[in-house]
Amino acid sequence: MKASRVIFDGIIRRNPTFVLILGMCPTLGTTSTAITGLSMGIATLFVLVCSNGAISALRRAIPGEVRIPAFIVVIASFVTILQMLMQAFVPSLYSSLGIFIPLIVVNCILLGRAESFAARNNVVLSLADGLGVGIGFAGALTLLGSVRELLGKGSIFGYQLYGADYGALLMVLAPGAFIALGFMIALFNHLTAGKHA
Repeated sequence: MKASRVIFDGIIRRNPTFVLILGMCPTLGTTSTAITGLSMGIATLFVLVCSNGAISALRRAIPGEVRIPAFIVVIASFVTILQMLMQAFVPSLYSSLGIFIPLIVVNCILLGRAESFAARNNVVLSLADGLGVGIGFAGALTLLGSVRELLGKGSIFGYQLYGADYGALLMVLAPGAFIALGFMIALFNHLTAGKHA
């Protein structure tokens, strides 16, 4: 198995948002704007790559009976590092993402990739898997945030394209997240029909 294939599979065939429908809490909760979607995606990507690599490196040393708690400890360690870095260097972004940063610890995407891939493969492939799935998740959150921000506020990444008075308030609220995500899942599955079977 090649690392490039693993990365591609993570982006398309195992896209956590559009194919596996995992991690819906941060997907729906942090995508009211493109920048918050991208930021949450990058934060998850960082933790996913680091935890996959660490778990793969330690896989023979972790007893099977305690593997899930051990995986959670590894993931929580990287989330703590991420929190400290964000608080030190981007405190406004850290404040806007709020509780969703510590909740990365219990994100089913990370634990799922640790259990199904990192615990069974070498470090290089596990890093590639984390990178692919992380890019797929970050891309999906950024795309969803961009669509919601454009339709709801008339802007993308804060750049105003048309008057905010013409935006649909529904799109920046929780129901708008479900509506936009549903259409995007349908479109993604239509465009990639047969590629993630």
